[in-house]
Amino acid sequence: MDGIKAFFRVQAQYLREEVWEVARLIGEHPELGYEEYFASNCLSDFLKKHGFKVELGIAGMETAFLARFPGRRPGPKIAFLAEYDALPVIGHACGHNLIGAASAGAAVILSKSLELAGEIIVVGTPAEETSGGKVTLVEKGIFKDIDAAMMFHPGSQNVPIISSLALDAIEFTFHGRAAHSVAAASFGVNALDAVINFFVGINALKKQISRELKINGIITEGGNAPNVIPERAVARFYLRARKRKDLDELREQVIRCAEGAAAMVSARMTWHNFEYSYDEMRTNLALADCFSKNLEELGIIHIAPPQTAMGSVDMGNVSRVVPAIHPYLMLGTGTEIPHTLEFTQVCVSRKGESLVLLAMQALALTGWDILSDKKLLKKIKQEFQSIK
Repeated sequence: MDGIKAFFRVQAQYLREEVWEVARLIGEHPELGYEEYFASNCLSDFLKKHGFKVELGIAGMETAFLARFPGRRPGPKIAFLAEYDALPVIGHACGHNLIGAASAGAAVILSKSLELAGEIIVVGTPAEETSGGKVTLVEKGIFKDIDAAMMFHPGSQNVPIISSLALDAIEFTFHGRAAHSVAAASFGVNALDAVINFFVGINALKKQISRELKINGIITEGGNAPNVIPERAVARFYLRARKRKDLDELREQVIRCAEGAAAMVSARMTWHNFEYSYDEMRTNLALADCFSKNLEELGIIHIAPPQTAMGSVDMGNVSRVVPAIHPYLMLGTGTEIPHTLEFTQVCVSRKGESLVLLAMQALALTGWDILSDKKLLKKIKQEFQSIK
């Protein structure tokens, strides 16, 4: 390891307790999406203390922020993404307290270099667990001048290269006509019958499509009383696919299915997205390879092959507009299950502290490679442009 990277590792040790205090405090004060005032302020205060200029409330989201630290000379702009929202009831059971602290810590480590050319940016991204704050940040152009973006996520293995599923969240509303279900049944149009027809059609569709395409739905409204024909019925669906183009085709098939189900009972159907759509994660392989090499320099020898997460992440939308990575790093023994109280407890334990130290070092060293190696940055950008 060269001298400057050794310097960064020393800085990480100096910052270790301070960064862990940020992670621990956020972990002990869980907040839901768009309500992360404590976490946003905690991270912002830490970054301000170390010389970052922080703008709160960006892109119309009160708990989003943008922190900047310019180098002494012009150069690339790299972004570390911070997550910090929690889950209902069980708190930080996905380790976002560790994610936010590690990204902020990595940025501060890099800022200590007197040779810094370029700009270090930390983007505070709310509500990953719910509507996906990164989607809004992408739409508002926050990443338009960024050369590379990165974050890490706690997991069961060390996986630098991941992909995820594209997601559409669609609500279908069936409009009928209310009537007494016995005395005036012939005057009614049963919206619930349309929903039931819809689910029958979806079950038939599932038998015809690839197993890689996922359709999951529930009925959220189906009437108010057994003796009144429902004039309104509502179903919500998550549609997933490995590629956005495949998901777009699936969405059209499902919409046609809903239209047919409504027509069968002379009802009317409308639909809309009830959550933001997520694109699949496109890991930049050149950037991921750089991250892997830095993990090895930090003593990590067990690195897993590429994997596809069976869920969806809003980092996928970021990866469509800027070269990006979203690696997983092993938390604890690797046997803890995310979205459980056990995972929450590990995220505020010494095992969580050890992971934050590893993550912020790996991110910082990777960031330095991008800032200092023009050939690497060119390779990263060429790959991104080739698949854009």
